[in-house]
Amino acid sequence: MAYEEILTETQGRVGIIRLNRPHRLNAWTDTMSREIVDQLAAWNADDAIGAIVFTGEGRAFCAGADIGNFAERVETNKKGEGESLARGGHNMTHTIRSSKPTIAAINGYAVGVGLTMILPCDVRIASTNANLSIRFIKMGLMPELGSTHLLAQLIGLGNATDMCLTGRMVPADEAHRMGLVTAVTEPDELMPTALAKADEIANNPTRAVMMIKELLRKNPMEDDLDAVMEREGLRDQIARRLPDHAEAVSAFLAKREPNFNQ
Repeated sequence: MAYEEILTETQGRVGIIRLNRPHRLNAWTDTMSREIVDQLAAWNADDAIGAIVFTGEGRAFCAGADIGNFAERVETNKKGEGESLARGGHNMTHTIRSSKPTIAAINGYAVGVGLTMILPCDVRIASTNANLSIRFIKMGLMPELGSTHLLAQLIGLGNATDMCLTGRMVPADEAHRMGLVTAVTEPDELMPTALAKADEIANNPTRAVMMIKELLRKNPMEDDLDAVMEREGLRDQIARRLPDHAEAVSAFLAKREPNFNQ
Protein backbone atom coordinates (compact mmCIF):
# COMPACT_ATOMS: atom_id res chain seq x y z
CA MET A 1 0.00 0.00 0.00
CA ALA A 2 1.03 3.65 -0.42
CA TYR A 3 2.22 5.48 2.70
CA GLU A 4 2.67 9.18 3.43
CA GLU A 5 5.94 9.14 5.40
CA ILE A 6 7.76 5.93 4.54
CA LEU A 7 8.82 4.25 1.31
CA THR A 8 8.80 0.46 1.03
CA GLU A 9 10.24 -2.05 -1.39
CA THR A 10 11.43 -5.64 -1.45
CA GLN A 11 14.60 -7.21 -2.82
CA GLY A 12 14.37 -10.97 -2.81
CA ARG A 13 13.47 -12.04 0.73
CA VAL A 14 14.38 -8.64 2.19
CA GLY A 15 11.91 -5.83 2.90
CA ILE A 16 13.20 -2.24 2.97
CA ILE A 17 11.61 0.65 4.88
CA ARG A 18 12.92 4.15 4.14
CA LEU A 19 11.89 6.99 6.44
CA ASN A 20 10.69 9.58 3.94
CA ARG A 21 10.61 13.11 5.31
CA PRO A 22 14.02 14.25 4.03
CA HIS A 23 13.00 17.93 4.09
CA ARG A 24 12.64 17.53 7.88
CA LEU A 25 15.64 15.20 8.30
CA ASN A 26 13.07 12.39 8.66
CA ALA A 27 11.77 13.85 11.91
CA TRP A 28 9.53 11.35 13.68
CA THR A 29 5.75 11.68 13.72
CA ASP A 30 2.86 9.56 14.92
CA THR A 31 1.97 8.92 11.28
CA MET A 32 5.45 7.57 10.56
CA SER A 33 5.24 5.32 13.62
CA ARG A 34 1.85 3.91 12.60
CA GLU A 35 3.04 3.28 9.06
CA ILE A 36 6.17 1.44 10.19
CA VAL A 37 4.18 -0.78 12.56
CA ASP A 38 1.65 -1.50 9.81
CA GLN A 39 4.32 -2.49 7.29
CA LEU A 40 6.19 -4.64 9.81
CA ALA A 41 2.96 -6.49 10.59
CA ALA A 42 2.39 -7.13 6.88
CA TRP A 43 5.89 -8.47 6.31
CA ASN A 44 5.90 -10.52 9.49
CA ALA A 45 2.84 -12.31 8.11
CA ASP A 46 4.47 -12.81 4.69
CA ASP A 47 6.44 -16.04 4.30
CA ALA A 48 8.29 -14.52 1.34
CA ILE A 49 10.06 -12.00 3.61
CA GLY A 50 12.84 -13.12 5.96
CA ALA A 51 14.49 -9.87 7.10
CA ILE A 52 13.83 -6.12 7.08
CA VAL A 53 16.15 -3.13 6.59
CA PHE A 54 15.46 0.38 7.97
CA THR A 55 17.15 3.44 6.52
CA GLY A 56 16.43 7.12 5.88
CA GLU A 57 15.99 9.17 2.74
CA GLY A 58 18.35 12.11 2.31
CA ARG A 59 21.19 13.02 4.67
CA ALA A 60 19.69 11.83 7.96
CA PHE A 61 18.39 8.57 9.33
CA CYS A 62 16.05 10.35 11.76
CA ALA A 63 16.90 13.60 13.53
CA GLY A 64 14.41 13.00 16.37
CA ALA A 65 10.79 13.85 16.97
CA ASP A 66 9.15 16.60 14.96
CA ILE A 67 8.96 19.35 17.59
CA GLY A 68 6.42 21.43 15.68
CA ASN A 69 3.75 20.79 18.32
CA PHE A 70 6.03 21.00 21.37
CA ALA A 71 5.26 24.69 22.05
CA GLU A 72 1.52 24.00 22.01
CA ARG A 73 2.01 21.00 24.29
CA VAL A 74 4.00 23.11 26.78
CA GLU A 75 1.19 25.66 26.97
CA THR A 76 -1.58 23.12 27.39
CA ASN A 77 0.40 21.29 30.09
CA LYS A 78 0.85 24.61 31.94
CA LYS A 79 -2.91 24.99 31.94
CA GLY A 80 -3.44 21.45 33.16
CA GLU A 81 -5.06 20.53 29.86
CA GLY A 82 -2.26 18.44 28.40
CA GLU A 83 -1.98 14.72 27.83
CA SER A 84 -2.69 12.39 30.72
CA LEU A 85 0.11 10.42 32.32
CA ALA A 86 0.18 7.07 30.57
CA ARG A 87 2.47 4.36 29.37
CA GLY A 88 3.79 4.95 25.88
CA GLY A 89 5.99 3.50 23.16
CA HIS A 90 5.26 -0.16 23.85
CA ASN A 91 3.85 -0.84 20.40
CA MET A 92 6.95 0.21 18.44
CA THR A 93 9.53 -1.39 20.74
CA HIS A 94 7.71 -4.70 21.10
CA THR A 95 6.88 -4.83 17.39
CA ILE A 96 10.54 -4.49 16.40
CA ARG A 97 11.80 -6.88 19.08
CA SER A 98 9.31 -9.57 18.07
CA SER A 99 9.64 -8.89 14.34
CA LYS A 100 11.52 -10.87 11.77
CA PRO A 101 15.19 -9.81 11.94
CA THR A 102 15.72 -6.08 11.45
CA ILE A 103 18.86 -4.29 10.26
CA ALA A 104 19.25 -0.53 10.74
CA ALA A 105 21.32 1.15 8.01
CA ILE A 106 22.18 4.44 9.71
CA ASN A 107 22.94 6.89 6.91
CA GLY A 108 23.26 10.12 8.93
CA TYR A 109 21.91 11.69 12.12
CA ALA A 110 20.15 9.23 14.46
CA VAL A 111 19.02 11.45 17.32
CA GLY A 112 16.48 11.00 20.13
CA VAL A 113 13.78 8.67 18.88
CA GLY A 114 15.94 8.20 15.79
CA LEU A 115 18.35 6.33 18.06
CA THR A 116 15.91 4.70 20.45
CA MET A 117 13.88 3.16 17.60
CA ILE A 118 16.92 1.22 16.35
CA LEU A 119 18.04 -0.14 19.72
CA PRO A 120 15.57 -3.06 19.45
CA CYS A 121 16.90 -3.91 15.97
CA ASP A 122 19.01 -7.03 15.60
CA VAL A 123 21.86 -5.40 13.66
CA ARG A 124 22.95 -1.76 13.37
CA ILE A 125 25.34 -0.67 10.60
CA ALA A 126 26.46 2.96 10.32
CA SER A 127 27.82 5.13 7.55
CA THR A 128 30.91 7.17 8.35
CA ASN A 129 28.51 10.14 8.06
CA ALA A 130 26.40 8.90 10.99
CA ASN A 131 26.17 10.69 14.33
CA LEU A 132 24.12 9.17 17.14
CA SER A 133 22.69 10.85 20.22
CA ILE A 134 20.17 9.95 22.89
CA ARG A 135 19.47 13.66 23.16
CA PHE A 136 16.40 13.79 25.38
CA ILE A 137 18.18 15.56 28.23
CA LYS A 138 18.80 18.53 25.93
CA MET A 139 15.00 18.94 25.72
CA GLY A 140 14.45 18.30 29.43
CA LEU A 141 12.85 14.95 28.60
CA MET A 142 13.36 11.27 29.40
CA PRO A 143 14.83 8.57 27.17
CA GLU A 144 12.00 6.34 25.97
CA LEU A 145 11.03 3.21 24.03
CA GLY A 146 12.88 1.10 26.61
CA SER A 147 16.19 2.80 25.80
CA THR A 148 17.50 3.04 29.38
CA HIS A 149 17.43 -0.77 29.41
CA LEU A 150 18.36 -1.54 25.81
CA LEU A 151 21.18 1.00 25.49
CA ALA A 152 22.83 -0.15 28.73
CA GLN A 153 22.50 -3.76 27.60
CA LEU A 154 24.26 -2.97 24.31
CA ILE A 155 27.08 -0.67 25.42
CA GLY A 156 27.34 -1.09 29.20
CA LEU A 157 25.99 1.08 31.99
CA GLY A 158 28.95 3.46 32.00
CA ASN A 159 28.70 4.36 28.32
CA ALA A 160 24.90 4.52 28.48
CA THR A 161 25.04 6.84 31.48
CA ASP A 162 27.48 9.15 29.70
CA MET A 163 25.31 9.30 26.58
CA CYS A 164 22.04 9.80 28.45
CA LEU A 165 23.29 12.46 30.90
CA THR A 166 25.25 14.52 28.37
CA GLY A 167 23.09 14.11 25.28
CA ARG A 168 26.29 14.39 23.25
CA MET A 169 26.76 13.32 19.65
CA VAL A 170 28.61 10.03 19.19
CA PRO A 171 30.33 9.64 15.81
CA ALA A 172 30.18 6.34 13.95
CA ASP A 173 33.67 5.15 14.84
CA GLU A 174 33.07 5.68 18.57
CA ALA A 175 29.67 3.98 18.30
CA HIS A 176 31.47 1.01 16.75
CA ARG A 177 34.02 0.84 19.57
CA MET A 178 31.18 0.91 22.11
CA GLY A 179 29.30 -1.89 20.38
CA LEU A 180 26.37 0.38 19.55
CA VAL A 181 26.84 -0.50 15.87
CA THR A 182 28.37 -3.69 14.49
CA ALA A 183 30.06 -2.17 11.44
CA VAL A 184 30.92 1.18 9.84
CA THR A 185 31.06 1.65 6.07
CA GLU A 186 31.66 4.39 3.56
CA PRO A 187 28.37 6.08 2.61
CA ASP A 188 28.08 4.41 -0.80
CA GLU A 189 28.66 0.98 0.76
CA LEU A 190 26.07 1.31 3.52
CA MET A 191 23.02 -0.12 1.77
CA PRO A 192 24.91 -2.89 -0.07
CA THR A 193 26.44 -3.95 3.25
CA ALA A 194 23.10 -3.84 5.08
CA LEU A 195 21.30 -5.68 2.28
CA ALA A 196 23.99 -8.38 2.16
CA LYS A 197 23.61 -8.93 5.91
CA ALA A 198 19.81 -8.96 5.62
CA ASP A 199 19.96 -11.42 2.70
CA GLU A 200 22.27 -13.72 4.65
CA ILE A 201 19.84 -13.78 7.57
CA ALA A 202 16.69 -13.94 5.43
CA ASN A 203 17.87 -17.09 3.68
CA ASN A 204 18.44 -18.96 6.92
CA PRO A 205 15.45 -20.96 8.24
CA THR A 206 13.00 -18.26 9.38
CA ARG A 207 11.25 -20.42 11.98
CA ALA A 208 14.55 -21.28 13.63
CA VAL A 209 15.70 -17.64 13.37
CA MET A 210 12.60 -16.49 15.21
CA MET A 211 13.13 -19.00 18.01
CA ILE A 212 16.74 -17.84 18.38
CA LYS A 213 15.51 -14.23 18.57
CA GLU A 214 13.13 -15.27 21.34
CA LEU A 215 15.96 -16.93 23.28
CA LEU A 216 18.16 -13.85 22.90
CA ARG A 217 15.33 -11.68 24.28
CA LYS A 218 14.78 -13.86 27.33
CA ASN A 219 18.08 -15.53 28.23
CA PRO A 220 20.77 -12.81 28.53
CA MET A 221 19.19 -11.41 31.72
CA GLU A 222 18.20 -14.81 33.13
CA ASP A 223 20.11 -15.78 36.29
CA ASP A 224 18.83 -19.37 36.29
CA LEU A 225 21.10 -21.33 33.92
CA ASP A 226 18.81 -24.35 34.12
CA ALA A 227 15.92 -22.18 32.86
CA VAL A 228 18.15 -20.98 30.00
CA MET A 229 19.01 -24.52 28.97
CA GLU A 230 15.40 -25.66 29.31
CA ARG A 231 14.24 -22.95 26.90
CA GLU A 232 17.04 -23.82 24.48
CA GLY A 233 16.36 -27.54 24.68
CA LEU A 234 12.62 -27.20 24.10
CA ARG A 235 13.11 -25.03 21.01
CA ASP A 236 15.83 -27.32 19.70
CA GLN A 237 13.45 -30.27 19.95
CA ILE A 238 10.91 -28.26 17.94
CA ALA A 239 13.55 -27.28 15.35
CA ARG A 240 14.59 -30.91 14.86
CA ARG A 241 11.07 -31.72 13.67
CA LEU A 242 10.84 -28.87 11.14
CA PRO A 243 11.38 -29.33 7.39
CA ASP A 244 14.34 -26.93 7.35
CA HIS A 245 16.42 -29.26 9.55
CA ALA A 246 15.68 -32.18 7.24
CA GLU A 247 16.65 -30.01 4.28
CA ALA A 248 19.93 -29.02 5.97
CA VAL A 249 20.84 -32.68 6.57
CA SER A 250 19.88 -33.65 3.01
CA ALA A 251 21.91 -30.78 1.56
CA PHE A 252 24.95 -31.70 3.66
CA LEU A 253 24.86 -35.31 2.53
CA ALA A 254 24.40 -34.26 -1.11
CA LYS A 255 27.19 -31.65 -0.85
CA ARG A 256 24.91 -28.81 -1.99
CA GLU A 257 23.61 -25.57 -0.54
CA PRO A 258 20.36 -25.96 1.46
CA ASN A 259 17.16 -24.40 0.18
CA PHE A 260 15.29 -23.28 3.26
CA ASN A 261 11.83 -21.71 3.78
CA GLN A 262 10.01 -23.79 1.19
